[in-house]
Amino acid sequence: MPLSGSRISLPEPSGHHELLLRTITPSFAPEPLPSSPPLGAASRHLKAMLQPRLGSIRPARIATSLLRPLRTYATAIDHKPPPSIEPTVASDAGVLRFEGSRKEKFIPLRTYKPRTPGLRHLKRPVNNHLWKGRPLLKLTIARKGQHLGGRNNTGRVTVRHRGGGHKRRIRIVDYKRYLPGKHVVDRIEYDPNRTAHLALITRLETGEKTYIVAADGMRAGDEIESFRSGIPKDLIKEMGGIIDPGMLAAKTASRGNCLPIHMVPLGSQVFNVGSKSKGGGVFCRSAGTYAIIVNKEEGELPKGGIEVKSVIIRMQSGEIRKVSPDACCTIGVASNIQSHFAQLGKAGRARWLGKRPEVRGLAMNAADHPHGGGRGKSKGNVHPVSPWGTPAKGGYKTRHKRNKHTFLVTDRPRNQGKRRPK
Repeated sequence: MPLSGSRISLPEPSGHHELLLRTITPSFAPEPLPSSPPLGAASRHLKAMLQPRLGSIRPARIATSLLRPLRTYATAIDHKPPPSIEPTVASDAGVLRFEGSRKEKFIPLRTYKPRTPGLRHLKRPVNNHLWKGRPLLKLTIARKGQHLGGRNNTGRVTVRHRGGGHKRRIRIVDYKRYLPGKHVVDRIEYDPNRTAHLALITRLETGEKTYIVAADGMRAGDEIESFRSGIPKDLIKEMGGIIDPGMLAAKTASRGNCLPIHMVPLGSQVFNVGSKSKGGGVFCRSAGTYAIIVNKEEGELPKGGIEVKSVIIRMQSGEIRKVSPDACCTIGVASNIQSHFAQLGKAGRARWLGKRPEVRGLAMNAADHPHGGGRGKSKGNVHPVSPWGTPAKGGYKTRHKRNKHTFLVTDRPRNQGKRRPK
């Protein structure tokens, strides 16, 4: 039977199919076609092929397709980096709150579009608060002489890989901070001679200006004070004429203040820590460094009372040592904590900083280094040593037994020439 001129129509769906279409796919249900008189076998076969297979539709698939959300497109979101780490205590708090490890923190670094090869890997900390001008000339001295190239007074190289670099001026930094009274932070400055930033402060009584190592989070306009020369009389009157340790710590242990280390509460983070009663800070002066007050050794006085004999601190290296109770310290963490994550981007920036190239001993000749010489990459079965034969690994100790480290409580963990487990 020819099908060219015939009109084929599909029958109406059954009641079961209509119920299925109404309950599951109301928006996708096909409209029923008008009925037509029955045709032959070929026509019925063609109608069966063209008829939608409603019985094979799975309700679960249709339901999931209806519940599936429409396609969404990416939208731009202003990403604001979190503030810098605040490991110091607030001015009105007496107990320090601990923060997580620095690796878990998001460190904001400024990257650049790679218009040149030197900008591709360049990463710099975001320090928009730094002073854009020159330093205070009265508090600087010229950095001149042959020592810039690692030479001593006889002109011989005593420190390798140094030389060249940009011209600098040395800033005179007050590590002792004996001047009492309130000081105001004028500005935070960059110092090419160190990794931490400096703060230019002014004493309110006399107007004298000095440089100090800035604490992380310190900004222009902050008020700081040094209590190393003693507790002010006004503060003693506020406490009712009696020195209460808890109230004293709450009023003095704020960021940037300098205190004798015995006045700092346990668990606090301090930097610019001294070791003796007199003198300035000698520990934790680099960027992002700090020490934690672990314990205070107390003893009884002959006439009665308790006196702090020494204070035990823990360094970031893991070393635990004693310091004098009257040694100075500054509350907080040394500024520019992102300095550790910066990348120079190219070798030329290292030369601007006065760093010359370092050559491995394995790449030298046998006459220049104990690891040099030989065919191919080999060091001749020699343990790692310096160019002068001093062992470089394995925990080689140079301290004599007669010169004991009396202030050391627990030595820092050493790897003994092996890699530290991650």
